[in-house]
Amino acid sequence: MTVGVVPSRAQPTTARAVTPSLRPKRRVWLLIVSLLAMVVCAGAFALVYVRADTRVQVLAVTRAVAAGQTIAVADLRVVRVVPDAGVALVPASGASQVIGATAVVPLAAGSLLTESQLGPAAWPPSGQAVVAIPVKAGRLASGVTPGVRVLVIPVAKEGEAQPAPSASAAPDPVKATVVRVAATDGAGSFVVSLLVARADAARVAGAAGDMSIAVAQD
Repeated sequence: MTVGVVPSRAQPTTARAVTPSLRPKRRVWLLIVSLLAMVVCAGAFALVYVRADTRVQVLAVTRAVAAGQTIAVADLRVVRVVPDAGVALVPASGASQVIGATAVVPLAAGSLLTESQLGPAAWPPSGQAVVAIPVKAGRLASGVTPGVRVLVIPVAKEGEAQPAPSASAAPDPVKATVVRVAATDGAGSFVVSLLVARADAARVAGAAGDMSIAVAQD
């Protein structure tokens, strides 16, 4: 008897495909591109902001400076303003040239410094004179500071007979510009330096009566 041998079927081996792990290379590049885009946008914004800001650094006066006085470091500070084409402001970079220069006009505290306000000690201007007069308490108007235009009004001394009021008897006031105001005591008296026309200097300085100073508007 012949016994047939049935060959056994080999079980197919299932090959497992090994897939390489997917690394997040794309995400790394996207992150890098995003960061670069943020840097570029920030730089562009900063450039636009700088160009849009038209302010420049100029010199301003920190405290009142009398005409003919030398400008010191403490008299100046740097501010940022939008320049006016018609005003020659002094840039902050020119501070070294300004320090030690002479103010040719009274400089008010807080004002911007211009080139026309600086120069040699050619003071007072031609045709004008500076006189100092004592002013008693109560005869100096409020707001009288260096640079202000005023009227100097002679008044009779205390105890003197007042002249009869008439257009001819009343002395004409003298127009002046305040150069300096200095207190002399604690009672409200002052010595005021005034820039006046040379023709009026003797009349103001040698007036027989006291002086009263009023603020004037041109």
